[in-house]
Amino acid sequence: MGILSHGKNWKKIENLENLNLYNKVICSHCHLEFDKSLMIEDGSDYFCCKGCQGVFHLLCDEGLDSFYEKSNNIKLTPPRENFEDSTNFNSPSFYDRFVKTNNDGFREVSLIIEGIHCSACVWLNEKALHKMDGVVEANINFTNNKATIVWADDIVKLSSIIDMIRSIGYNAFAYDASTQESYANKERKSYYLKMAVAIFASMNIMWIAVAQYAGYFSGITQDIKTILNIAEGLLATPVLFYSGWVFFRGAYYGLKTKVVNMDLLVATGAALTYVYSIYITVLQEGEAYFDSVSMIITFVLIGKFLEVLSKKNAADTLDIITKQIPSEVNIVKDDKIVTCKLDDVHVGDVIIVSSGEKVLLDGEIIKGGGSFDESNLTGESEPVYKSVGMSVVSGTTSIDADIHFKATKDFEHSTLSTLVTLLESAINKKPKIQQMANRLSEHFSSAILALSFLTFFVWWLWPHSFETSFMIGISVIIIACPCALALATPVATLVGLSLGASRGILFKEAAQIETMAKVDTLVLDKTGTITVGKPEVIKEHIYGDFDKKLLYSLVKSSTHPVARGVFEYIKKEDESIMDFDEFTQIPSLGIKAKYKNFELLGGNKKLLNDNSIDTNFSSDNTLFYFAIDKKVLAIFELSDKIKPGASELIKNLTQKGIDIIMLTGDNAKVAYSIANEVGINTVIYEQTPQNKSEYVKELHASGKTVVMVGDGVNDILALASADIGIVMGSGSDIAIEVGDVVLLDDSLRSLEDAFKISRTTFGLIKQNLFISLAYNAVTIPLAMAGYIIPLIAAISMSVSSLLVVGNSLRIRYKWNRS
Repeated sequence: MGILSHGKNWKKIENLENLNLYNKVICSHCHLEFDKSLMIEDGSDYFCCKGCQGVFHLLCDEGLDSFYEKSNNIKLTPPRENFEDSTNFNSPSFYDRFVKTNNDGFREVSLIIEGIHCSACVWLNEKALHKMDGVVEANINFTNNKATIVWADDIVKLSSIIDMIRSIGYNAFAYDASTQESYANKERKSYYLKMAVAIFASMNIMWIAVAQYAGYFSGITQDIKTILNIAEGLLATPVLFYSGWVFFRGAYYGLKTKVVNMDLLVATGAALTYVYSIYITVLQEGEAYFDSVSMIITFVLIGKFLEVLSKKNAADTLDIITKQIPSEVNIVKDDKIVTCKLDDVHVGDVIIVSSGEKVLLDGEIIKGGGSFDESNLTGESEPVYKSVGMSVVSGTTSIDADIHFKATKDFEHSTLSTLVTLLESAINKKPKIQQMANRLSEHFSSAILALSFLTFFVWWLWPHSFETSFMIGISVIIIACPCALALATPVATLVGLSLGASRGILFKEAAQIETMAKVDTLVLDKTGTITVGKPEVIKEHIYGDFDKKLLYSLVKSSTHPVARGVFEYIKKEDESIMDFDEFTQIPSLGIKAKYKNFELLGGNKKLLNDNSIDTNFSSDNTLFYFAIDKKVLAIFELSDKIKPGASELIKNLTQKGIDIIMLTGDNAKVAYSIANEVGINTVIYEQTPQNKSEYVKELHASGKTVVMVGDGVNDILALASADIGIVMGSGSDIAIEVGDVVLLDDSLRSLEDAFKISRTTFGLIKQNLFISLAYNAVTIPLAMAGYIIPLIAAISMSVSSLLVVGNSLRIRYKWNRS
């Protein structure tokens, strides 16, 4: 055996002298065998082409040569010499369609990496990209070859990143939804074909088996028996090596990463049974079990296909939404209606939506009105009427409305785009209980292999015949395949995510379902959460003359609900806005501004006190003070309506053992007035954003698991500090970004539904784990005792998977019944 150069003892290959016998050489990079006449000799290394030689030296020079040790001599695709010009990736059209700019100002793109064969390929690509100046992040998902790359565009261009990927022997192209769908369809078609072959062959094998079993009782000659065994063997071969290839491949990659998985158990059990049956057929004595081989693969393949289908069905909401997104919209430009690509629409553009069309961007109606179907987002089937001045949300459908609306967000930041992104992210992230189940499954598989061999030797040394001992050992392997254990969590989680999405509840990660199911404390903001969030002025108190334009300009510049309420009360159509010399919005307090030599204040009592202004005015309503040069000139009393169902929510969650706390920046009188009306006993008032965050941290320190619900900028610190931050869909963009769960329809009913979905899903996950473990606790001892043959073991194992999947689907059934 010869060692590769560069002093690295990473891999061994047959030396040139041994290969001379066949006039073949193995390439030191791609490990493919090629004709010696084409060889490029480089010291003690041999290459099939200059591409492989170049990649080999590049990896060694960059310190990435440990790739060959990690790849374990797997055969690679030799580097292609001809690629399309990489500068095309720098074009404005490519950037507009596929490249995003994240919150930190870096560029981000999703690519498909072509040529990835194993985890070592993933490692190599990530390492090579991370070594590049300007590349901030590079993550590759091995299951679908999707790479997410973040880089600083002023330091390195995307074309250089593509060139790096190509230089190490791979290729890259843009990833989009259609690419993902084609991969999913390809996987389903592959399973359909494998299952068709397996079912066809198994049905014919069973007819032959009927003849064998009939002959067993009525008498059959050995010659006829051998012919039937050969016929069964011929039919079982494509089932094992074509339909069952997915298990052999999974077992191979599992062993490469030192993981004993379910695929190894299936492959081992079926392959050993197949080899033993061939031995029996050649020997022409004893019983062959080709029927068991076929049935084992068929039933387990059906179980594996159930997981593929469950993921598809659970993601139906995502598929429906993405497939219904047209690529173009009609906009008004220079008083003409023109067709524009969705990604080319900018904030402020006027878009036309006709009856029956889908709204694709968020905006405000400026002309027309009518009814909209918002069931895709909120789960509410009743149409919603909207007119001029009201907002429309992307993802909803016009029923009878012909409107013009002004876009307030581009498509990338729209509700519809956010919905798709959040769902994709949630489906790909695993909760802790699933990670625990996966680890348990790995250890469980190793234990079963050991038990199987132990059972075989115990029966054989008892003594029993080799055939009897062998088949009992195989039965232990087959019946204990942890399909049900592997399916216990993901199926239930995906169904729960899908149910939530269909009702306008977006969990950003699947793990949040588990966390929310364990919550014992609910912290609620007041404005926009318990109340509608649109306070209205019910009284005004004027204490002096002042220019109303100053107050108008001050409140118009604020986004706080109280200031907006004052603005709606005093606004006029023709009112002009004054330009302030200074303007500061102070979270939870109000607004501070300077106009010429005047200092203006607008906000709550604490803002006045902080600026050395005293006032004795009191009221049970929310108060907005307006002062100029430390003199209070106007006080507005505002009242906010409580959201429908607030009292019922508080009552229902309290009965479930959840402590409920109101955490607000409002004054004590207003806070207690609202709290008493809805039934909240614990009220923390006059809190700044920092105070809210500290209070949530104190709850943590006392051992509480906390959900914080809010909607504004003043809530983001508390949302980030809580175990689960829930944001109302109408909340600020930054709050939605920080939150873990988004309630698209803003209703408290959705908040209660989020708790119900989480607890129901988590409860069914625990039931699934119990079903799986109870099944194995009963069936494994029976198999070890010799009461179960391999065919029955395969059927039994598939039934356990069906039980778990069926139990998971009960989430929808229980929901529809409630």
